[in-house]
Amino acid sequence: MPAGNLLYAQSGGVTAVINATASAVLHTARTRKVRVLAARNGILGALGEELFDTSALTSAEIKGLAHTPGGTFGSCRLKLKSLTEDRAKYARLLDVFKAHDIRWFLYNGGNDSADTALKVSQLAAEFDYPLTCVGVPKTVDNDLAVTDCCPGFGSAAKYTAVSVRECALDVAAMAETSTKVFVYEAMGRHAGWLAAAAGLAGTGKDDAPHLILFPERVFDEADFMAKVAAIVKRVGYCVVVASEGIRTADGRFVADAGGGKDSFGHTQLGGVASHLAGRVKDVLGHKVHWALPDYLQRSARHLASKTDLEQAMAVGRAAVECALNGQNAVMPVIVRDADAPYHWHIDIAPLSRIANHEKTMPKGFIRKDGYGITTAARHYLLPLIEGEAYPPYVRDGLPNYVVPKMTLVRRRLPAWNG
Repeated sequence: MPAGNLLYAQSGGVTAVINATASAVLHTARTRKVRVLAARNGILGALGEELFDTSALTSAEIKGLAHTPGGTFGSCRLKLKSLTEDRAKYARLLDVFKAHDIRWFLYNGGNDSADTALKVSQLAAEFDYPLTCVGVPKTVDNDLAVTDCCPGFGSAAKYTAVSVRECALDVAAMAETSTKVFVYEAMGRHAGWLAAAAGLAGTGKDDAPHLILFPERVFDEADFMAKVAAIVKRVGYCVVVASEGIRTADGRFVADAGGGKDSFGHTQLGGVASHLAGRVKDVLGHKVHWALPDYLQRSARHLASKTDLEQAMAVGRAAVECALNGQNAVMPVIVRDADAPYHWHIDIAPLSRIANHEKTMPKGFIRKDGYGITTAARHYLLPLIEGEAYPPYVRDGLPNYVVPKMTLVRRRLPAWNG
């Protein structure tokens, strides 16, 4: 049995399948007879020495995590600064690792989490502490560099495409005497991957969504209004999908909620759909409805993609194997071998190529007029939403999600007040 413990932590916004990754991590580690501690609320729990002992979880509970949304151990939005600026926090982490004999650290998150894992590996090397750090990919935004796609995205993309198709049928049925324009808001601060996924809802010229607004394209209100008016005249109604991160020519977020910035330095966004709906009503006079699915996009485990689930579990297994094999400062990534039939495999990439990089939509994925997706985008996206992975249901008609009760290990260090 390898000496030492493995620490697993979740970071950032959770996904429909992040617990599937956790399930794979726990199962693989148990197979290798390695004890796993899980940080409560991500890196905050590591700093506060709030660590769950997963040894108490039953095999059934671990298996059940694979079909349960949310983040079982808790997540957080906290980006550590440089090793110099946040020296005290990094030193505290190292103290916690030493106190609990942590020899492997798996951080399950996006770009900022990859950066944190990389910095922790550098600190451990500086102090000659035997620690192997592995980043584990996760994000509904699909904006991680190197990997072909991100676990969590496929399920959110499936939810988006299905929801837009269903809403479009509703609008079409009511357009003659009621709603003429429907606006659906998709997550995506700088990358329009989820908005693009909505394009899978239709295939023909007059199929919804009729207009997609990407953050990679400048939002021109006058041009947008002209397009909406023309589509309503031709089709009878117009379905719009807008990414939350669209900007005007001066660089201002259309949906800047005025809530300042979070700990990652991100502007608080929200409300682009309601804003556009109001403007369409004022300018064109149409009756408009809008939807802000928000957390629904990333928590809809009942509509998860089978592809996404399989990839989420694959990166979890690979992360443990990487760590136990001593592959430090790396991340398991997904490599696409073919589109149709879809084939992929897991490879290993250095965190230095991933941390603080962002993958936006390729130009070739956005239609020339800027309002839709291309055939190339469709070929890329379709395999990611393929297959169903329904959770088990119980007699009350609801999914049988698992919420295990866990206990924290005994603290060995003074309380952290950072």
